[in-house]
Amino acid sequence: MDLVLNFADYYFFTPYVYPSSWPEDESLRQILGLLVVTNLGAAILYLGLGALSYYFIFDHTLMKHPQFLENQVRREIKYAMTSLPVISIPTVALFFAEVRGYSKLYDNVDDSPLGWPGLIFSMFSFLFFTDMCIYWVHRFLHHKLFYKHLHKPHHVWKIPTPFASHAFHPVDGFLQGLPYHIYPFLFPLHKVLYLGLYVFVNIWTISIHDGDYRVPKVLEKFINGAAHHTDHHLFFDYNYGQYFTLWDRIGRSYRHPSAMMGMGPHDCIKKLQAEGKLDSNGTTSHVKGGASHVKKE
Repeated sequence: MDLVLNFADYYFFTPYVYPSSWPEDESLRQILGLLVVTNLGAAILYLGLGALSYYFIFDHTLMKHPQFLENQVRREIKYAMTSLPVISIPTVALFFAEVRGYSKLYDNVDDSPLGWPGLIFSMFSFLFFTDMCIYWVHRFLHHKLFYKHLHKPHHVWKIPTPFASHAFHPVDGFLQGLPYHIYPFLFPLHKVLYLGLYVFVNIWTISIHDGDYRVPKVLEKFINGAAHHTDHHLFFDYNYGQYFTLWDRIGRSYRHPSAMMGMGPHDCIKKLQAEGKLDSNGTTSHVKGGASHVKKE
């Protein structure tokens, strides 16, 4: 994160905000800078990538589903934008530790213990490590002692849109993001690669909420896509993974996506329309909230 902070210092903070007498490496200045950069970056990634996904990828037909809430998109955005500043506080503490040199992040490929092979390996190990950790954190958040207070707000969105991707309770959001920040304190990682992976995980988080259920046939059982994650929202205790289905299979929580078996949200909408219980505007008639399609929590 020091690369981003140095960029912000050079082009914005030093010439326009802070007095020249305030050293760029002073702790309070770094913390304040990280707070601004983290919140601004989170908002840009969430709103920018979320909007692109919502307007160009998300299937708006899903908004006709009986479980799609009134004013849901606005509510998702409001909840996320309220939570992100709170999540940023402990996140900045971790970024500050990185900036002060306590992590194993490095600047040059030559600094990697294994050179280029080590850099490439770290990319894959980051994905597998964070996928494993998020699986168990996510499953922990579904425990009855914590679910109602921390994770249930995210499950309000039974048929999520891309804007549901970051609509978490602040504690929930921080805990599920924690593995990304822990990794560079445990394993060597190139700073530029770390930033690239940080952007990637935000894109991926949005993508598994975008309603685009297409996955190459050969990867259906291995990649945790939007179809898998939508079933998690609908049926509650399946498909906890982030990128892969590996830990769901190990933990016996894997469920093959209903959308790939002709029983997904689109199929529910088509069935209700064929039965005359759903009009073209998504208004239901004699349908009790689509309860037969969703597991009660």
